[in-house]
Amino acid sequence: MASTVAAGSSATTKTSINGLNQKTQSILILNGPQQRYELIAGHSIPALRDNTEVLVQTQVIGLNPIDWKSPQVSSSPATIQLKPNQVSVIVISTDYRDARKAAYQEFVAALSYNVVKLPRQVSSEQGAALGVAFVTSALALGSCFGISFSDIMDGPDLTAIIRNVGEDRIPEDVRHQALRSIHDHERALEGDWVAIWGGSATSAYLSIQLARLAGLKVAVIVDQARHGFWLSNDSHARPDLLVDNSDPNRAVEILSATLGDKLYFGIDTNGTASASYLLQALRRPSRQNQSPSPPPTPPSRTERRAHLLGLAGLPKTEYSKDLQMHAVPLKLFHDVPEVGRALTEWMERLLHSGQLRAPRILGNHFGLADVNKALDRMRNGEIRGGKLVVTI
Repeated sequence: MASTVAAGSSATTKTSINGLNQKTQSILILNGPQQRYELIAGHSIPALRDNTEVLVQTQVIGLNPIDWKSPQVSSSPATIQLKPNQVSVIVISTDYRDARKAAYQEFVAALSYNVVKLPRQVSSEQGAALGVAFVTSALALGSCFGISFSDIMDGPDLTAIIRNVGEDRIPEDVRHQALRSIHDHERALEGDWVAIWGGSATSAYLSIQLARLAGLKVAVIVDQARHGFWLSNDSHARPDLLVDNSDPNRAVEILSATLGDKLYFGIDTNGTASASYLLQALRRPSRQNQSPSPPPTPPSRTERRAHLLGLAGLPKTEYSKDLQMHAVPLKLFHDVPEVGRALTEWMERLLHSGQLRAPRILGNHFGLADVNKALDRMRNGEIRGGKLVVTI
């Protein structure tokens, strides 16, 4: 994820930004798995394909866990926030297949409906910390869990938008998740509980805020010694229930004893191990004999499945039919303009109104050459409960 300076759009191979007229740029290249990024000068500036794209000059890059994890196996996906000359913007790139949109370069191509105007009260560093985390959280809650944000600053009902788009325009590999993973009578409503394991992650921080805005109650499972104080004192992301994760089995017991059959939704941000514990909290004996039949008419809130979403992996074990696993259909953001536009316009309104808060900035590195050092800090576990950014 990255933050940058957006200047103007022109479907040419050279650009003029801040009075500069140049044909080449510096860029970070990953030559192979488990290698460090190499800084290359004289690389071509991304060419725009049509008038749906804009060219942006990078100012600040916000780093994500995927940025240090993915080089272990392949090249990193590009998520970007940008700040332009005339207008400061956040550019959110979720399309790892298009190197023109990659974060680690001086100039970035972006789809116009994946760009958010940055309000003056939000700094470039704060803007860089948002982007993909917001899109991930909004799709997790709005698509996977079916929450409608229509009553919050004229937000989107993503379930309705995706269905209206038409099945043939939904990418095939996310089609089932986007269209058939949750029934209407199972959609999360005001007053429902959602448990988030790994509540210090940026995606969790944004998910807590959006869930609270939608009227859900939030249980957060987190390292209480490290993150309990600042989370419980954050007016935007204060959970309704804070559970320490130092003993995962005990955390499951607390969730089950406190929430009982009221817990139907869970998000894990850490990995398959913690997702397995969260699955235990969702899988209770009283629920195992429920019928997986289609929703009755009129809809009932009593016969519904539990839903577990894994942002860093899901359990590989067998699970009963009264549980539904989810992965965020992130591809919808860049492949379906109606979804991308709805999310960026809503994010802009939330930021301008002050209802959405950026995560804490825990460090700032300077220059593309310093990206490797910044990623090493993340890999070593130095950055927790906030974001690391790189100013270009």
